Amino acid sequence: MTPRMTAEDKKWRADSDARTLMEAEAIKSDATRKRAAINAAKQIIKEKVKEVKAVQKLIKPTRRGKR
Repeated sequence: MTPRMTAEDKKWRADSDARTLMEAEAIKSDATRKRAAINAAKQIIKEKVKEVKAVQKLIKPTRRGKR
């Protein structure tokens, strides 16, 4: 069960989200930053794919049906 957020927690989250949205707009309007962010995202995807493949090897049953 998730604990209830206090009014202070909600305000902090809203303020944080507002800063995040402003930063995203700044990145989207700067071609160099946007391109760098896209390239970084592609690298993150490659790393996550490697992680998923490693986990799949761990959970893939062997030919004898054992894990």
